[in-house]
Amino acid sequence: MEQDRITLAHGAGGRQSARLIHDIFRSHFDNPHFTADDAAVMEAPAGRIAMSTDGFIVSPAEFPGGNIGKLSICGTVNDVACMGARPLYLTCSFVLEEGFPLDALERIASSMEATAAEVGVEIVAGDTKVAKRGQVDGCFITTAGVGQVMEGVAPAGDKAEPGDAIIVSGDVGRHGCAILLARNDFQIEADVTSDCAPLAAGVASLLGAVPDTHVIRDATRGGVGTVLYEICEQSGVGVRLDQEAVPVDDAVAGVCGMLGLDPLYLACEGRVVVIVPAGSEQAALDALRASEHTAGAALIGRVTAEHAGRVVIHTPIGSEAILPEPTGELLPRIC
Repeated sequence: MEQDRITLAHGAGGRQSARLIHDIFRSHFDNPHFTADDAAVMEAPAGRIAMSTDGFIVSPAEFPGGNIGKLSICGTVNDVACMGARPLYLTCSFVLEEGFPLDALERIASSMEATAAEVGVEIVAGDTKVAKRGQVDGCFITTAGVGQVMEGVAPAGDKAEPGDAIIVSGDVGRHGCAILLARNDFQIEADVTSDCAPLAAGVASLLGAVPDTHVIRDATRGGVGTVLYEICEQSGVGVRLDQEAVPVDDAVAGVCGMLGLDPLYLACEGRVVVIVPAGSEQAALDALRASEHTAGAALIGRVTAEHAGRVVIHTPIGSEAILPEPTGELLPRIC
């Protein structure tokens, strides 16, 4: 029925738009700073701020372990946290396809509410547009976030140094694998849920223990392998990974084995790559493992002066091979 779905009238700025905002968005996002005006007005944090924006067009919009709403909060919160900041405020923009089910939008907004509450971040402003059928695929979300940078921290991709320890905050490739299975293109059955999670608490714990952490990078669309190549380029270093030390869920490993995929290049949405000075690795691991969403942290390799710009993998049989650089697109519409 039409009243159960998004119509073009919901984006026209009239009564239906007002009801949509009131019944769904305000009911889930309401907080002292949430505004009905043209812009939200908040208290400015002292010191430095970090700001990020990101668009989300995942297909399908709902998947095992989350949906595009949860993903949109986690993605921006994690990007801000990776700069050493405590997330404070978010804005969000929805582009909805005519005919999109209102109950699906309700679930998406509810997930955003729950995830923002877990982090302690406020959604303060937003926008909604409705596109004609076929112009978008269901629901697209763009979020922007602002956070207060912790004193004495300044992680960045160009700070990796030879000898540094490389840590990943949990098993890799689960989000990409979950999305692949949810599309059912390959008729594979496996129990895989997305790793989609907010990581601000784990990152704050890490930086409290190791404030001179060199690099923190969110391993999203291109996975851990792409992040490591980006860091190699930015810092002018090489990376040596211990293949056996890289945590991979058994079900993910099985799917990758059947399809010839490398879990290092499958997307994560709840994992960070952390690079800390030599000698700080145990403190970093202990701090990460003390937080729920980074409890699976593992030391997977070292930064090296050799093979600058390359990621070298030490295999279980004692040989070494260069991890091929990422090319093309493993999976479209992944986040």
